[in-house]
Amino acid sequence: MDKNILMFAIRAAIEAGAKIMGVYTNPNADFEIEKKADNSPLTIADRKAHEVISGILSATNIPVLSEEGKKLPFESRKEWNELWIVDPLDGTKEFIKKNGEFTVNIAYVKNGTPEAGVIYIPVKEELYFGDCECGAFKVENISSVSEDETFSSLADKAVKLPLKEDREKFVVVASRSHLSPETEEFIEKMKGLHNDIETVSKGSSLKLCLIAEGKADIYPRFAPTMEWDTAAGHAIIRAAGKEVYHTDEQTPLSYNKEDLLNPWFIAK
Repeated sequence: MDKNILMFAIRAAIEAGAKIMGVYTNPNADFEIEKKADNSPLTIADRKAHEVISGILSATNIPVLSEEGKKLPFESRKEWNELWIVDPLDGTKEFIKKNGEFTVNIAYVKNGTPEAGVIYIPVKEELYFGDCECGAFKVENISSVSEDETFSSLADKAVKLPLKEDREKFVVVASRSHLSPETEEFIEKMKGLHNDIETVSKGSSLKLCLIAEGKADIYPRFAPTMEWDTAAGHAIIRAAGKEVYHTDEQTPLSYNKEDLLNPWFIAK
């Protein structure tokens, strides 16, 4: 894909992060928490981030499928051979708990495959991005992007992923808020295969970032997720030379399906 197009997603993620932090750090802010149809929470920060991202990505003329946007029928979406898949605020529960473990997720998907992705962590001002041609990257202490910034100049400031991790333990990453019995059973099985195992719990797409970064070896998810929860992280993981599979550990997840619910998966 055109790297200039990915820069729109990077700017959108960082600007959305600023809007989110404006709510998060305001001691007088009302999060305006609502319950969606699936009983998951929605806040004013979700809505503000969605508005920013939609506005910036509109310049690319690529359709946007966002968690907080209009729910588009498959009859319309099935004609899209490329699209953005967006979660303006992934980890709303973590946002409400104020533990900092929430992200902005933007993925570029072509023919059902996540080709490029951006994940921004507003609290830490950390940016993960990548595409399948150039690889995956991480930039720290980033709160804005200049108008003349390019993919190449940003990549030059970044650390290439995965990192070279010198560790003895086999690291399994699991959900902070959604640890199912099936996931616990899988982790127990891993303990039988590896002598020294460590389990790390994280919220939102941070779990996928840990796989891309090389700080964790496997992320089993035997609980519901939606396409916008995983698309950006999946793209960055692919850019880092790894993959997100169905539980058969052979078939990669696909996107812009008629049913936007993901199957259970294993990232490694």
